[in-house]
Amino acid sequence: MEGGFLLQSIIYLGAAVLCVPVARKLGLGSVLGYLLAGILIGPFVLGFVGEEGKDIMHFAEFGVVVMLFLIGLELDPAKLWKLRTQIFGVGFAQVAGSTLLFFLAGILLQYPWQSALAVSLALAMSSTAIVLQSLKESGRLDSGAGRYGFAVLLFQDVSVIPILAMLPLLIFLPVSGTAAPGHGFLAPYPGWLQTIMVLGAVSLVVAIGRFAIVPFLRFVAKARLRELFTASALLIVVAIAYTMELVGLSPALGTFLAGVILANSEFKHELESDLDPFKGLLLGLFFVAVGASINFHLLAENPVTILTLTLAITMVKASVMFGIGRVVRLSTEQNAFFALSLSQIGEFAFVLLSLIGQLNILSSADTGVMMAVTALSMTTTPLFLIVHDRFMVPRFGTPQKADTPADTIEDRNQVIIAGFSHFGSTIGRFLRANGVQATILDNDSDRVELLRKMGFKVYYGDATRLDLLESAGAEHARILVIAIDEPDTVFGLVQNVQRHFPNLVLMTRSRNREYAYELLDLGVENIYREHLDTSIRLGVDVLKKLGHRSYSATRSGQKFREYDEAAMRTLASHRKDTKQYIMNVRQQIELQEELLRNDRIADPTSGDHAWDSEFMRETMTKG
Repeated sequence: MEGGFLLQSIIYLGAAVLCVPVARKLGLGSVLGYLLAGILIGPFVLGFVGEEGKDIMHFAEFGVVVMLFLIGLELDPAKLWKLRTQIFGVGFAQVAGSTLLFFLAGILLQYPWQSALAVSLALAMSSTAIVLQSLKESGRLDSGAGRYGFAVLLFQDVSVIPILAMLPLLIFLPVSGTAAPGHGFLAPYPGWLQTIMVLGAVSLVVAIGRFAIVPFLRFVAKARLRELFTASALLIVVAIAYTMELVGLSPALGTFLAGVILANSEFKHELESDLDPFKGLLLGLFFVAVGASINFHLLAENPVTILTLTLAITMVKASVMFGIGRVVRLSTEQNAFFALSLSQIGEFAFVLLSLIGQLNILSSADTGVMMAVTALSMTTTPLFLIVHDRFMVPRFGTPQKADTPADTIEDRNQVIIAGFSHFGSTIGRFLRANGVQATILDNDSDRVELLRKMGFKVYYGDATRLDLLESAGAEHARILVIAIDEPDTVFGLVQNVQRHFPNLVLMTRSRNREYAYELLDLGVENIYREHLDTSIRLGVDVLKKLGHRSYSATRSGQKFREYDEAAMRTLASHRKDTKQYIMNVRQQIELQEELLRNDRIADPTSGDHAWDSEFMRETMTKG
């Protein structure tokens, strides 16, 4: 038994390690890489793991359990209240709209209304794991599509509680006579009692979270052992998951509730930091398991039915999402991403469909088909998003472009700032405090409205549009500060400006060294890496606290920055050759340390303190 478990662990991890880098290299994304790995090792292709996929989802569900717990930790009541319009507006509209359309389709197909309603509620769910991973990889978590997508997912996660409580009530009336005999913990009890048991289990989790877990964590924290606290965090998650499973409910749902309850506790951040490393790995295994659970035997027996259902369901959900996106005035490209990313059926559907089968609401054959459709739909999302990135983004502009008409710009200033989030707003405040007025452009309508209330004169519009730059006075301005976060948008804007406004001096934000290399290739000279100055400033403060003279520490920081900028330009030409690049990095680090050492010796105020070379290596390699 132990050997079998270890062998399956090797297979799961080995498949992920081999397939995901290949998928990323081909531009397919990590989610599709995990799914392909699962299909490859699953019981219906190579047959390395499981049989009929029954043990696979049990193994992988723990990844979703941990993820829902961590999401719950982020949802303190104050944050929920701020998002109430999006959650209960957009979220409710999605669930209600999708459920209604699927319900009508079920009635037209002559299913009993109980079966049609139950299945429709399951199909309305989207995959939190897949959508959040896609938003994270595409850098859209803070975009309009990201915010509304998160609101929809949150409403879905919360709505699972009443749905689970409601499903047992549907067995009061007779349903399909072909249904399989009921099974599971809840099966022997009448519907009204099952509903009470569901609500009782949820109440138990809430009570335990509020009155037992926090005192328990305080007791563990007194031991002052990090590994013991990590073990306690895992124990809480596993224990709650097991409790929910005992009464036939979703373990992920229970841990989500526990996370919400602990969101305001003093242990919130410690729990997040301890469990976050497990989440990434376990979510990857969940995607592998989804791929492995696709029943290709059933697909071979009913290919037309399953493929048609999968395509129809994803298109219906995407249409509902797109309609909602139009109402909330998302741009065409953002709306397409919003619709396609949420078009799949989610992991909670496995839970709901399983309970639907247990309660005899749907026949075992139809339940099996819907399970296959659910798993298959999850594989469509990464493919849809690839098509979106290849065709929608080039045609409709950058991810931040909006359909709302841009503002008419009346100002004519020497400086134009494109992008006014945290990075750009700091620049703008600094310039204004020094008497320099700038023309500020931003294409997030919500942020523009907020900034105007704060007293900033911000113009709404997409800075990549030439007509907007012209109306902003780009032809006569001296400097364009590009403070936009999205690298692809920055690269496109740089090329447009260089082609049409060569008079503008470009001063450009860069996330890190890799993007800085790309900007150097485009001929940009004034590049500002986000964390370089902050890292050096922290290092200077460390030196001061260790007894170094303030002047010497500050001067060393300035020199370090100069040498690092020079090294970046030297290394840019070698980055395509990994071996050559590593060798040159080592040479540049040694050269930089030697130069700083000579500067320190030449400075009579520096004292005999030595720089910590390990600190410089970390700054150099991570800058």
